[in-house]
Amino acid sequence: MLHSLSIGELADHLAERKISSVELTRHFLARIERFDPSLNAMITLTAEQALAAAAAADARRAAGERGPLLGIPLIHKDIFCTDGVRTSCGSRMLDNFVAPYDATVVARLKSAGAVMLGKANMDEFAMGSSNETSFYGPVKNPWDTTRVPGGSSGGSAAAAAARLAAFSTGTDTGGSIRQPAALTGVTGVKPTYGRVSRYGMIAFASSLDQAGVFAGSAADAALVLEAMAGFDPNDSTSVDVPVPAYAAGLNAPLKGLKIGLLREFFDGLEARNAALIEAALDVYLSLGAETVEVSLPSLPLSVPTYYVVAPAECSSNLSRFDGVRFGHRCADPKDLLDLYRRSRGEGFGAEVKRRIMTGTYVLSAGYFDAYYLQAQKVRRLITDEFRTAFTRVDLLLGPTTPTPAFAIGAKIDDPVTMYLNDIYTIGANLAGLPALSLPCGFVDGLPMGLQLIGPHFAEERLLNAAHQYQQATDWHRHGPRGFE
Repeated sequence: MLHSLSIGELADHLAERKISSVELTRHFLARIERFDPSLNAMITLTAEQALAAAAAADARRAAGERGPLLGIPLIHKDIFCTDGVRTSCGSRMLDNFVAPYDATVVARLKSAGAVMLGKANMDEFAMGSSNETSFYGPVKNPWDTTRVPGGSSGGSAAAAAARLAAFSTGTDTGGSIRQPAALTGVTGVKPTYGRVSRYGMIAFASSLDQAGVFAGSAADAALVLEAMAGFDPNDSTSVDVPVPAYAAGLNAPLKGLKIGLLREFFDGLEARNAALIEAALDVYLSLGAETVEVSLPSLPLSVPTYYVVAPAECSSNLSRFDGVRFGHRCADPKDLLDLYRRSRGEGFGAEVKRRIMTGTYVLSAGYFDAYYLQAQKVRRLITDEFRTAFTRVDLLLGPTTPTPAFAIGAKIDDPVTMYLNDIYTIGANLAGLPALSLPCGFVDGLPMGLQLIGPHFAEERLLNAAHQYQQATDWHRHGPRGFE
């Protein structure tokens, strides 16, 4: 079936005229119509625009143009501004917001000829680890619709896992690509901070947010990331570093690759999860890699550090949503203060309010030094320890999540327990490092993820290591039942 083919295979079919982009787009739109009611992965479907874009892609191919993404359907996380299309960020606050321009990620993929099918559901303003905080309701995991897909990019992950598109975009602030990728059995890549433009990506925590991709394999992710990445003068945090041909480096041998085993990742790891990581490590050893045990003593402090830094930044970023210029506005405000109070009270959900209040508190005059400044010092310690580790090893390896997908509703009323779902992923965001998650097996019939972390701008090495693992295993080829 078409939806089971890789991006490369679909591109070959299009190049050989075995199928047109319009036909391929209709195929995926039909899958969304059939399967999304049971998943709630989509917020907005753009069928008419998609078919027009597919026809344009077919015309470009007929004129002799070639490209790996030309005519390939995708789904964008609803955090990326899309010209003329609602961009809600999963919130009532932006339920009526239609973006007047394209985010750089959207523009670059559009330029490459990719066809947007619609916008994916997400935790409100990217704040959540389960995709239960969305104004549009929870997304359900295709492997078991009573369970969460992870968050905040849960809609994008579920769409990729159920093959509602050839790939999808996401964002990762504390693990929001890697964690849902692990829980839904797909490959998810978070690039180095600054590698992919944040222009037009609605901000949660500006020093942590990074755009990335969900795909069926590392090889597919390499094709997409190459089109997304690169310097953008519109983004002051964008880094002007050349983008390698990621796909060209996938087949490099791993002999001599030094993989670091983070001691802190394995302390207290559940036995069945640990067994999957050990089995993955055996695969890497058979491919010629070497292992070195490393320790980052400050890494256990990553969760409390993150939950000071991220709320502080979100309290600043979300202050623009005041009911005056755009977004939700309350009815019949009595005065300006009432407009602010009721617009924000009605527009924001409970988790967003919790983080805004936390962030405002840690930035307040009496507590700034005790909380925010201290968190930034610990962040620097974590970054320095990662940098030291990478003088000894090429990559770090460990689990992506502590457990498989949990039941919808199981943790939503316990924020602290929910926050601990990101315990293995947050460190890479604090240090601005590239990282990815790829499927490595199952626990209780649910997918689990293997995480690889690299030094800054080592995406090529990460994708190569992930691809070689996927060439030697078939975990990434397993899909949820009922979505064949």
